Amino acid sequence: MNESEKLQCKKVYKQTLLVLLIWILIFVGIFGYGMYWLFFDWSRFKQDLIAESTSPQGTYTVKAYVSDAGATTSYAVLGELIFNHEKRKSKKIYWQYRESEAYIKWSDDDTVSINGVTLNMPDETYDYRENE
Repeated sequence: MNESEKLQCKKVYKQTLLVLLIWILIFVGIFGYGMYWLFFDWSRFKQDLIAESTSPQGTYTVKAYVSDAGATTSYAVLGELIFNHEKRKSKKIYWQYRESEAYIKWSDDDTVSINGVTLNMPDETYDYRENE
């Protein structure tokens, strides 16, 4: 094999690796987005607003939604914390399976109870999947 053929083989090898790398990155990106959409995309779960309550000093608002994923699952209640005085993204704070109503009660400006689960705002959250 002469020098020209070696350079040609090297060039083809590099191009093949580049195309393979691009396909792997595309696959990982699509797979990653699919996992995010399936397990973490909050917007697809928020369906019907069933309750809303603002903290005594107006620092936070909690909105509760009921989600119905169809015939194979039960209802779920999802709680979202909204920051009224700060420009922060809303936060998921409550997720309970097999519920269809939400009772929200504030003890003080930083403590809220949703269906009997007490949370200190803004750091605590409740997810039935982690608390079973």
